[in-house]
Amino acid sequence: MQRHKLCTLSLGGLMLHLLKAVWAYRYFIVSSIKTEFRSRFARSKLGGLWMVLHPLALVLIYALILSQIMTAKLPSVASQYAYPIYILAGMVGWTLFSEIMSRSVTVFIDNGNLLKKMAFPKLALPLIVVGGSFVNFIMLFVVMFVVFALLGHLPYHSLHWMPLLVLLTIGLAVGIGLFFGVLNVFMRDVGQVLTVILQFWFWLTPIVYMPSIIPEKYHGLLMLNPMTGVVLGYQNVLLYDKAPDLTVLVYPSVVMLVFLLLALFVFKKANGEMTDVL
Repeated sequence: MQRHKLCTLSLGGLMLHLLKAVWAYRYFIVSSIKTEFRSRFARSKLGGLWMVLHPLALVLIYALILSQIMTAKLPSVASQYAYPIYILAGMVGWTLFSEIMSRSVTVFIDNGNLLKKMAFPKLALPLIVVGGSFVNFIMLFVVMFVVFALLGHLPYHSLHWMPLLVLLTIGLAVGIGLFFGVLNVFMRDVGQVLTVILQFWFWLTPIVYMPSIIPEKYHGLLMLNPMTGVVLGYQNVLLYDKAPDLTVLVYPSVVMLVFLLLALFVFKKANGEMTDVL
């Protein structure tokens, strides 16, 4: 009966129905986020710091290798540590995006046994992923500011733009991840392919390099990457201490809405069969 009801709802009605169902299971979602966080680091002395140390280690590696070359490309930043700050600003947004997206692609498969044993809205699972990833993001963000302070760089004039950038990052990651996550239930190669694509995607996003080093004729292709505009927004706020270019954020916003609608559409079509396939 429940499956039939979901199949006959419009997208708008489906969204409202799912929101009500998720709200009814809000305590389950919050509890699952806490449990996941504790279990992930239950036997680790450093605990959640491992989620912070990995991106910081990458920043350190890139900075050590490329700092002398890339710092000259940031003449508008007075700090001698301009390049490490530049990477950190982009990495904090990319880490949130990549974690949510990669985990959303496999979230239904990873929790297949749970879906068969318990009755709860499937969309609770991506929300648990978002909650856990957001906690990691907050930890990384705090540590990043500690590093900024040690480097003598404390951007604070434009921090009020961060919620917009974070929401856009989460929306993109959830939309793309959930769309391919549903497809991955029926075609398991999807998850493997996206793991490889995500690695290329990192290098197609101006995190380690500046857009200025890309030949002008390829700038249009660079901007077709929705994460380019988002990462540039993080860099404007956290490196240059200024507001993001809102015109650059229009395209990522459109891509986000398209994928969220596509994700809801395929979820509506496949919801009744997913548990059986899992």
